[in-house]
Amino acid sequence: MTNLLIILIILLLFISAPLFVALGLASFVSVLVLSNIEPMILVQRMFAGLDQFALMALPFFILAANIMEGGGLSDRILRWARALVGHLAGGVAMTTQVSSMFFGALSGSSPATVIAIGKIMYPELIRRKYDPSFAAGLLASAGSVSLIIPPSITLIVLGSVITTVSVGDLFTAGIGAGIIFGMAAIVYIYWYSKKNNMPRDKKATFGELMDATLKAFWALLIPVIILGGIYLGIFTPTEAAGISAVYALVVSAFIYREMSWKKLYQVCVESAITSAQVLVLVASAQILGWLLTRGGVPQQIAGYLTEHVGSALVFLLLLNIALLIMGMFMEGVAAIIIVAPLVFPAAMNLGIDPIHLGIVMIANLAIGMYTPPFGINIFVTQTITKLNMMEMLPGLKRFLIVQFAALLIITYIPESALFLLHLFE
Repeated sequence: MTNLLIILIILLLFISAPLFVALGLASFVSVLVLSNIEPMILVQRMFAGLDQFALMALPFFILAANIMEGGGLSDRILRWARALVGHLAGGVAMTTQVSSMFFGALSGSSPATVIAIGKIMYPELIRRKYDPSFAAGLLASAGSVSLIIPPSITLIVLGSVITTVSVGDLFTAGIGAGIIFGMAAIVYIYWYSKKNNMPRDKKATFGELMDATLKAFWALLIPVIILGGIYLGIFTPTEAAGISAVYALVVSAFIYREMSWKKLYQVCVESAITSAQVLVLVASAQILGWLLTRGGVPQQIAGYLTEHVGSALVFLLLLNIALLIMGMFMEGVAAIIIVAPLVFPAAMNLGIDPIHLGIVMIANLAIGMYTPPFGINIFVTQTITKLNMMEMLPGLKRFLIVQFAALLIITYIPESALFLLHLFE
């Protein structure tokens, strides 16, 4: 049955069927044809897969992200970041990177970050004589860090659905890994800007910096509330998601006053659609995972890798290569759903820290978000820049090389990502 299941999934993906259709339909057909399992059990598995407290965080974080984008929070974060680093070499590009990291910490969504920051910063980058290809590569790569920095939707799926790893611990490690990715980009931006003598802003006065900080204060407070509340044990990641949505709505509607009833309705509709897309994928993955486990596939892979790959370093190298290739063709949540159940047992047998493994996997898929030919951030960036793939390619390659270096640091120096986790122990 397992062989038929895998063949059907490949065939359905080859004819461009949506991933949830490929997973769900292949599972049902395999059960009907080659087993005596009641199909109703698969339906029950789908619902059971969604009946998890931690998964309630997904729609709340998605709603919070959309409220933040439409409620003026991204504009104020941009002004604050520009006042902070705009006067440095590559200041405008650094502003794009820093703003994307902060907005990623608010939204947890990579494409949303590219759109929110890119619509404002791309015209400014071009006006400051940055090469369009460089600017496009910066936008696509900066947005991808949202996959790593909490509250990442992919981290929630990995921790709550695929493994038993603590979502809170993944969030903590994600901060360290996100900082490494962000700092690698900032160092490269500084070098590139110095080399090409790029223009910079006039240094903001202390008063201007304080003014920008005060105006962005309520937006900057969101990650402090979310992460601080989780780490201090005040609320769980799931409860933090609900709090972030309510807080974002209050700030957008009553403090910044940029959230009308009409806009709120549109935000709710968009959030419901996005939530349904993610959750139906999770439900379909549940029955696939159950059938693979029933067929002993994860155990067989774990046994093979343990027998033939005796080194954790070699295992991580092979995992990086596989995930980077998958990231070219699949979105992060989809790739995690397929790969994580297969590799976690083998990694545990090799003594790899599950938190470290999870962060390495997410970091790979973050790079995949803007890796040609099908990285989703590429297509989102194209809607802003109007550049085709070949025009974007030189800039994408620059930042891919930079982030590959950051990935190697995270992979082979675990403490670089786990230091905050160990600090809070």
